[in-house]
Amino acid sequence: SLDFWRLLYVLLKQIHGGRWTESDAIGTQVRFVKSALWYLGYGRPQLQRLPADGSVGSRELLLAFSWLLHSLGLLEQLLARNRVKTGDETSVCTCEDELPNSQEGASEAGPEDRVDVRYLQWLNGRLRLQWCSLHAQHQEQCKLLHKIHLFTSGSHMDQNLGHFSVTETDLIRQPENYKQLLQLLESETMQLEAFLEWKQLEPVYWQWMETVLDNMAEEGNMYESQDDHVEKRRLPEVTSCCPWADRLTGQMDRLSRDLMALQEQLHQLIAQRKAAWWEKVAAKEELQKERFSATARKIQESVELKLKGLASLHAPKERKVHGSCRLVLRNKHPASKTGFGGSVSKEAVVAVSAAEVIGELQVREASLQRELQQLREECCHRLGEIAEGLEGVIFISP
Repeated sequence: SLDFWRLLYVLLKQIHGGRWTESDAIGTQVRFVKSALWYLGYGRPQLQRLPADGSVGSRELLLAFSWLLHSLGLLEQLLARNRVKTGDETSVCTCEDELPNSQEGASEAGPEDRVDVRYLQWLNGRLRLQWCSLHAQHQEQCKLLHKIHLFTSGSHMDQNLGHFSVTETDLIRQPENYKQLLQLLESETMQLEAFLEWKQLEPVYWQWMETVLDNMAEEGNMYESQDDHVEKRRLPEVTSCCPWADRLTGQMDRLSRDLMALQEQLHQLIAQRKAAWWEKVAAKEELQKERFSATARKIQESVELKLKGLASLHAPKERKVHGSCRLVLRNKHPASKTGFGGSVSKEAVVAVSAAEVIGELQVREASLQRELQQLREECCHRLGEIAEGLEGVIFISP
């Protein structure tokens, strides 16, 4: 069990990008594993009840480990995270965002939840400053990458690349680092070979896990039946040994009958309230037809705005780029349009030009700007309605 706790601790730390050492206390490891699994969606209560000393629970940990393998693609994530990157890569995503609407179902903040607007403005300014600093650093990195790719153009043996990456340029300047890179590549090769071997034996593992699940289910049913038998057996013993047990049992029966009567009254009350609410809804529907038509017009206008932004996006789904792509410098003549290549994501594409990605992002930016402007107008209109209800207050729109 201790070895299994340590294994899950190390794996989950790598997934979350945290640091770990061998000297971490077992209690710290157990707490982190429980909280990380709960955060990832593994809500089995038997695992949370395991003691903090890590002395027991090997089968529960085996079940949690199997859940990580199946639901999260644990091995694929670790291989992608520990991959040796010899080329210059960047993260590219042209997929559509499917973000939930935060306005729907949002409750209004009460007096105790109010936040000073000046504090929010300060946070917004600080975020903008950090974003501008990050953007400037990224632009400087792009300029340096362009210089390296331009100065080493025509030097690479691979004609599809044509230039060196930062890692390859550093190896030319410092050849002593070649041994370290070779060791990393050999380690990655061993991991890939082990992964291929695992893929061949994976069906056997899942067949074994089916038997483990069946055994755990049978034991759980057996323990439940034993507990029920013990509870049923204890009641007659208490009744026969205690003189006041009969009186207590009678009181419990009366309380049970009273609870049943209250439950029936509650059901009747709920039925009456439902009928009254349905009558109110039916009466209110007539009054809300005009408001509904106005809301429908607003929704139709919003949909038309979004359709205008999506009208120019005629690229098929297989052209969508998502993941890490290698940066490759290309000439500007029309014969060669590729600017990215070697995507390592699951939805891999052969090549995509930077101009195409920039064009798609500009279209999405315009669509988001229109949506932002619409939200601002709605907020100003709502603020105006609120200001009209305040007497003696002058409202000046920002």
